[in-house]
Amino acid sequence: MGSRPKTKTEELAYIAGFLDGDGSLMLQLKKRRDSKNGWRFMFTICFYQDTRHEKPLLWIKEKLEIGYISRRNDGITELRINGYEQSRRVLNALLPYIRFKKIQAAEILKAARILHKRNISELHNSQKLMLRDIILRIQKENYQSRAKKSSKELSKVLGLTP
Repeated sequence: MGSRPKTKTEELAYIAGFLDGDGSLMLQLKKRRDSKNGWRFMFTICFYQDTRHEKPLLWIKEKLEIGYISRRNDGITELRINGYEQSRRVLNALLPYIRFKKIQAAEILKAARILHKRNISELHNSQKLMLRDIILRIQKENYQSRAKKSSKELSKVLGLTP
């Protein structure tokens, strides 16, 4: 990992740079059996690294005091941070230092403000439309290895179509 950052500012800048290069920011609608409408929003910050060189992920987890490590079968280790409150806290700290994923980070923070202490069923249609558009903007900015939900599919899930 080279020389370690020494100040909190240097640590946050290093982590933000790692996220920019080897991370992803996601806002997804996931099926869920235990909710009234069958869906929930899922916020995820993920850092990736070859398992042979996973020490930086362990250091990031220690510094952020959150997340969990998983080792995939393809030789990649992930540090995942899930949940909108946790994602909001981490992104607010990293935002001043993020360079390449600033749009995704800002959009996730907007979604967190809309969803703060609310369920999907409590949202107005205008808020659901904003969330749909946020998901689409994040998808557009992210590298896509497979198809994502379309505007029409998201509208249907959010109850915006007759």
